[in-house]
Amino acid sequence: MNLDSINRRGFGKSILLGNVMAQSQSNRRQFLSRVGGGMFAATIGSSLAWDLGLPVACALDGPAEVTFGRLEPLVDMLQSTPLDKLLPAVVAQWRGGTSLRDLVAAAALANGRAFGGEDYIGFHTLMALRPALAMAEDMPTDAALLPILKVLYRNSARIQETGASEHHALAPLAASAEAASAQSIRDAVHERNRDRAEALLAGVVQKSAAEAWNDLLATAEESNDVHRVVLVHRVWDMLDLVGEEHALTMLRQSLRYCVKNEEWAAKHTAGLRAKLPQWIDQYQLQDLKWGTRPADSAWVQSFSDTLFTSSPEQAAEAAAAALRDGICPPKIFEAISLTANQLLLRDQGRTGNQVQAGKPEGSVHGDSIGVHASDSAHAWRGIATAGNSLHRNTAILLAAHQVAKDRLERGGDFQNWKPRPWAEDLEPVKAESREQLLGDLKSAIEGQDQSRACAIVAKYGQLNQPEREMFDLLKGYAITQDGALHAEKYFHTTRSDFAVSGPETRWRHVVALARVTASEYGKDAPGMAQARELLGMS
Repeated sequence: MNLDSINRRGFGKSILLGNVMAQSQSNRRQFLSRVGGGMFAATIGSSLAWDLGLPVACALDGPAEVTFGRLEPLVDMLQSTPLDKLLPAVVAQWRGGTSLRDLVAAAALANGRAFGGEDYIGFHTLMALRPALAMAEDMPTDAALLPILKVLYRNSARIQETGASEHHALAPLAASAEAASAQSIRDAVHERNRDRAEALLAGVVQKSAAEAWNDLLATAEESNDVHRVVLVHRVWDMLDLVGEEHALTMLRQSLRYCVKNEEWAAKHTAGLRAKLPQWIDQYQLQDLKWGTRPADSAWVQSFSDTLFTSSPEQAAEAAAAALRDGICPPKIFEAISLTANQLLLRDQGRTGNQVQAGKPEGSVHGDSIGVHASDSAHAWRGIATAGNSLHRNTAILLAAHQVAKDRLERGGDFQNWKPRPWAEDLEPVKAESREQLLGDLKSAIEGQDQSRACAIVAKYGQLNQPEREMFDLLKGYAITQDGALHAEKYFHTTRSDFAVSGPETRWRHVVALARVTASEYGKDAPGMAQARELLGMS
């Protein structure tokens, strides 16, 4: 074998075999996709194969790495291109005809292969990809790449920072010969037996990606922490981009999160695990059909008030009773989202040990309780829309349970705090025209005046001004500002909540978004200056 042809850039070093020195010329993953791992290991010997980072036993039986067919060159580029050259390479691909959807799909696959759902920044970045694409597809063509560049830069930076360009979390996986079911997968997670759980999941994926996701939901639903919920929704939501042939790569990430999280989840959500099967039987959720009974804005507000003053168990039972009574589920979710929104409108902001670098006193962006609650409610709605009959119904109960739990979890006295906008902030807002209100909002955001930003948006909504201009302004900040890993997700959540809420309440979501935007302003996203320059937007 001529070692000059060996793909070595990913290793970042030369290797010596006999008297021949081979220098990196292209990428090792492209090489391994051309040459079977077994042939490579047999040619150079198991000792050197080990030195090169190849799992030898696996190499002798098949490919040493998970690869992604037609998307592999893009995936590889995102994993191995030096960070200072990454954005020019992506822009060149886009101008050469590569679609935004393929760029996002490749980033998701690179993320999954690198982190497997087990890296905090990694899975937050995965969660941001679909929202970034939604932003991009709603922008003028010449600027559409900007939100994608922001998240791709974060994705590749984390891959390289952790060494995941060379050492992947996911290796090829064989399906178990054991009969798999939702219960057997859950049992394996309870045992924290990741290998068995993944092999069982692989067996179901071979039959049906949808069946595998529904089986996985039975485990994911045992704890309703925000990351567990949003991740299981997002890995499914990405399948139409990456293709069902890569379903296992996506679903393994949620499964691995559950395994890694099991010790915590078993300790802190034992009560929920005990109650959920009881609720399923009591309210016949296994096959309860969704009702179509209408609910007006007064019912939505009243149900939101109920959730806001309930214990988590009471909230879940209230949602189950509404389902049983035939209330249209979108209206139940509208009330749940409004309840989460109240946590943002009432939050006093970070204090004490909640203050961190980039999250100062009084801030509410990033992982604030309100942002987390809103993103969770949005994810539960997505799960309810896509799941089978059982999970359509349990998602509603669990969304109600979680929003009540979020209110209590951090000890905040939310019921006694006034929701924004406050009367004293509304009174000074005298502008009536769209242009002046948007200009005033821009000044409030860039002055990090959360209360004034809330009041201006409330006035804008009261005057029934066009939503498009407002969302375009707020989207610009969600793209350019760092946002502590949450800017894209929360913008997408707000845009979605606005679209499905009644006219009496929808602007409350935008008021909260304006508050978060003012909170996060002042820290540009890494790579943004270069991205804007490349697109001629500086």
